[in-house]
Amino acid sequence: MTGRPNVVVILVDDMGYSDIGCYGGEIPTPNLDRLAAGGVRMSQFYNTARCSPSRASLLTGLHPHQTGIGILTEDQRPYGYPGTLNDRCVTMAEVLRAGGYATYMSGKWHLCGQMDRPQDAWPTRRGFDRFFGTIAGGGSYWNPSTLTRNETPLEDHELEPGFFYTDAIGFDAADFVTAHDPTAPFFLYVAFTAPHWPLHAPEEDIGAMRGQYDEGWDVLRERRSHRLVELGLLESSWDLSDRDPSVKPWTDTPNQEWERRRMEVYAAQVHRMDAAVGRIVAALEATGQLDDTVLMFLSDNGGCAENLPPGWTDEVANRPIHLPACTRDGRRVFRGNTPDVMPGPEETYASYGTAWANLSNTPFREYKHWVHEGGIATPFIVHWPAGGIELGTIRHEPHQLPDVMATVLELTETEYPSVYAGREVLPPEGASMLETWRGNRGQPAGTERTLYWEHEGNAAVRQGRWKLVRKFGQKWELYDMTADRTELLDVAAEHPDVIDRLAAAYQTWADRCGVVPRERILNRR
Repeated sequence: MTGRPNVVVILVDDMGYSDIGCYGGEIPTPNLDRLAAGGVRMSQFYNTARCSPSRASLLTGLHPHQTGIGILTEDQRPYGYPGTLNDRCVTMAEVLRAGGYATYMSGKWHLCGQMDRPQDAWPTRRGFDRFFGTIAGGGSYWNPSTLTRNETPLEDHELEPGFFYTDAIGFDAADFVTAHDPTAPFFLYVAFTAPHWPLHAPEEDIGAMRGQYDEGWDVLRERRSHRLVELGLLESSWDLSDRDPSVKPWTDTPNQEWERRRMEVYAAQVHRMDAAVGRIVAALEATGQLDDTVLMFLSDNGGCAENLPPGWTDEVANRPIHLPACTRDGRRVFRGNTPDVMPGPEETYASYGTAWANLSNTPFREYKHWVHEGGIATPFIVHWPAGGIELGTIRHEPHQLPDVMATVLELTETEYPSVYAGREVLPPEGASMLETWRGNRGQPAGTERTLYWEHEGNAAVRQGRWKLVRKFGQKWELYDMTADRTELLDVAAEHPDVIDRLAAAYQTWADRCGVVPRERILNRR
């Protein structure tokens, strides 16, 4: 042992709060459930509602706007964000490598706009010794675009016949662990694309989920909500949010076979991801490193209600890089959500829709993009047997993504630089979670901290019991998070003083952190 723990951060994509078993879901996730039973679950950990901003915040310890990635990786200058990691931030890999750690990454990058050739914001140029994965955000699981090893593109003819991206991410991550020289500690960042659309899964995995969703979303939302309370993750006094108003009751829903199939494929994606996590854990066990490895698991945003319009992908004008024109063996690909096409195979490219995203985010409302609880609440598991944390416990103190960097700095005894590679970098924004994990409450860690969010004009600030939140272009809403975490009773009219105080704090934060007003981006001036 080196005396300093290894660090493994596992991030999944577009997965809701209650999908995995140890957070109330019916999807079988035995490997994650095992990590939760041997570690700590956090009931109030928050991401930043979208893929790229969450990744930027997680890896830098800053709010995403400070990193240059306020929305996605489109260059919106001069009226918006550059969409690429800037030189004012330093990544966890850069900090840890300077502190003597080996650094590895397997999976989705999605932190730069330049994807066809290496540039300064590629993983290998932001601190990672070795990289396998995709530079772009999403795509086919059988033939992902921008698949790269270190800085060399991998063509589809180089892939094994049975290649599936979720498996490949897990295998390469496990290989990094196995090949690592144990005389030095390592940092491993594993970024799955699962269960982000498209709904792709091997048929045997889909078949294993058959029958799980026959009762429909209404029954399953109720069941997950009860399970979350039984597990101790939620309070029984917090009511389940209503079914999304755009969604029909399950009993009135046409095309139920197709609807069931959508969620069966999604569940298969999550289950396959869990198996890949199991491979990483097995590699840590086989090399004798599991006990002294800090392993964290979380999602980059809530369940995704995005819809995909139907049509053949080879007929899409200005086809985006993630959308394949055909399968690896030359068949046409049909994109979109229609009961005429059952999702799952490589020649399909669909999403699971609002109703099932509503299930994923049980008991909360709203989705990816929004900063109500459904968009930003994530499961968070930490497993570290040698770290002095009480096994199988739940911690309820609120934390958010910048806190991961602060925690890693503390537990690895690594110094954060004020200058890196000749450039001045912003100081980290987070607070360590270590005392929260260990249950050393005194004054509860995070109780009166102020947490902030902004994405596409959707904004929120949380301080103690109060959460102020609004959708873009709408009025502020105020919720008492001790009595109503599901955000069903807006008490704004009763507490104008709280609104004024938190709104002022939000604006100060937004100005300091470089939040670009949404109106400027939409008006492009």
